[in-house]
Amino acid sequence: MQPVSLRELIAAIHGQPVGIDAVDVPVDRIETDSRDVRPGDVFWALIGQNDDGHHYLQQALRQGAVACVVEAERLTDDRQQMILVEDTLLALWDFAEWYRRQFDALVIGVTGSVGKTTTRHMVHTVLGQQFVGVESPRNFNNHFGVPLSLLQLGSEHEYAVIELAASQVGEIADLASIAHPEVGLITAIGPAHLDEFGSLEQIVQTKGELVAAIPGSGFAVLNGDDTLVRQLAARAACPVIFVGEQRDNDLVAQWVRSENGQLRFQVDSTSFDVPVVGRHHLTSAMMAIAIGRQIDMSDAEIAAGLRSYRPVSGRSELLHIGPWLVVDDTYNANPLSMLAACQTLQDWQGANKRILVTGDMLSLGNASDEYHQQLGQFIAHTGINQLVAVGSQAALVAGSAKEHGMDAGCLGVCGDVETARMLLDCWLEPGDVILVKGSRNMQMEQFVNYLKQRAAAAEQPQRRVA
Repeated sequence: MQPVSLRELIAAIHGQPVGIDAVDVPVDRIETDSRDVRPGDVFWALIGQNDDGHHYLQQALRQGAVACVVEAERLTDDRQQMILVEDTLLALWDFAEWYRRQFDALVIGVTGSVGKTTTRHMVHTVLGQQFVGVESPRNFNNHFGVPLSLLQLGSEHEYAVIELAASQVGEIADLASIAHPEVGLITAIGPAHLDEFGSLEQIVQTKGELVAAIPGSGFAVLNGDDTLVRQLAARAACPVIFVGEQRDNDLVAQWVRSENGQLRFQVDSTSFDVPVVGRHHLTSAMMAIAIGRQIDMSDAEIAAGLRSYRPVSGRSELLHIGPWLVVDDTYNANPLSMLAACQTLQDWQGANKRILVTGDMLSLGNASDEYHQQLGQFIAHTGINQLVAVGSQAALVAGSAKEHGMDAGCLGVCGDVETARMLLDCWLEPGDVILVKGSRNMQMEQFVNYLKQRAAAAEQPQRRVA
């Protein structure tokens, strides 16, 4: 964060300072975790689902905070070095919106049901070939994360790629009102967070809020192969660029091949190579190309950026673990991303066996059973050799796969992690390719860690027992 005076911060959030003598001191860091406060920080007492920052005000002050932003109604302790506001989250939004307006950086908003993080990071990697910019850290894409992402901006930055997520109608519009994006990207739309949204129509409406927020001087890049995304162009007051494989797109990918960790395709007369696992990364790459061309990057610069891309941890990350290839796609899952994962395994060439370890897809509401049965049907048709299904929906997935032709001897229904590990122990052979995926709360990364532990144990020298 670029330094601002405490006076400017107080004015931006319409705060009431209490017990603060020096309001002209510079502030270059906002901290929301009292454990990480450093001298000179402003501690922001946010209220989350599991904790309340107001419980840690004295700790923050002891560690050197120059002030704490607090809700007046929740303050019961000593009122020294406090900035009183009505709502600390709304105050953070006000400050982030004010702060963002201090800079001319091109702000790019990214949303969609799948591929947000990959697209965000790929666009950042490509633009970084020629320009200086920032991207949302980790999964900072909600009402807490977006304002904190914007506070990374500095005068040296020429762009910021900001990820926007939502679980109910109106959230994208709210986040866009803080970020003021001039470019909007929508990757794909499908069933996700149905427990909160209630219907696919509500998801479409919410994702379209980003397109509606882009000013006429900006532009939107839409996945033109996705019919739900394509219809959102009607909400745009700005130029729209459609990308995809279909001929009616503005940027058309041709000669697309995805083989064993490498995506290759051609746009116009230029060939592009991206070191990623799975054909589904094509949308992200095409969006990066579209933005690069719009801001006058050469195809050579864009291609160099795509070649240098490395996946975010847990998102189609290819790992060489012992005698196996493991695709770590454990960060999250919904029906669209699960189908893409199955397609990735289907396309893999030269594997001894292709094994899918899948956990439940959560937050699908009343349609959960149907989507898990559809997944089982798709698995059966992809030629995946063995399936380890974990969780409460495992029987539905495996039963559907069997019903649609998959050999029962290649199916494992596991209600718990330990059973799944035992099954993997029986099935694993050198040269296998294993893809691991499930919703975040399923913690599927524990299977990747298990494979690492097993490989490490196999490499230990055997001791002779006398």
